[in-house]
Amino acid sequence: MSDETDEDCVRMCRDGRPEAFRHLVGRYEAPLRAFLVARLDDRDEASEAAQEAFVRAYFALPRLKRPESFWSWLLGIADRVAMESRRRRRRAPRQSEMTVLDGVEARAESGGHSDGTLARVVAGLPEPQREVILLRFYGGRSCAEIARRQGVPVGTITSRLSRAYVTIREALRREERVTEAGR
Repeated sequence: MSDETDEDCVRMCRDGRPEAFRHLVGRYEAPLRAFLVARLDDRDEASEAAQEAFVRAYFALPRLKRPESFWSWLLGIADRVAMESRRRRRRAPRQSEMTVLDGVEARAESGGHSDGTLARVVAGLPEPQREVILLRFYGGRSCAEIARRQGVPVGTITSRLSRAYVTIREALRREERVTEAGR
C-alpha cells in the first residue's frame, strides 16, 4: 500500500477500509509534528496536537472535497488545533501539571499538610476529574491516551485536568488557612 496516493488512501477509508488511514498517518506524522513544534514551541504539546489533528481529520474525511489535497487540508486542521492550544495556554497560564502536583506532595511531606491531604482532596474530586488525575499523574498516561480510553476528545481531557488542578489548589489553600488559624 506504500505506493498508494493520498487520494487512494482517502477513497479506501471512505469505502470502508479505515486501516488505509494508518498509511496517511505514517506518511505525515513526522512532518505534521515538525509543523506543530514550530507553531507551539513545545514538543509534547505538538505531539498531542498532531494526534488531535489526525483524529479530527479521520472523522472529517467524508467532508473532504478534494482527496488529493489531503496534506494541505490536514495542515489547516492542525493549524486550528494549534490556535486552540495557544488560546487555552493564554487564557489559563498554568504551571506544568507534574510541577503542581509534585509541589503539593512536597508540601505535604514537609509538614505543610498531613500526609493524607492530597489523597483526600483527589478522592473528593468529581469522578471524571478524579479519573483523569489518576490516569495522568499517577498512571503516567498522555492526554491523548486518556482520551482514547474514555472515548472523548483530547480537549475534554485537558479541560477536566485544568478544573481538577484548580479544585486541588483551592482545597489545599483552604486546608492551609485552617491549619494556620489553628496554630
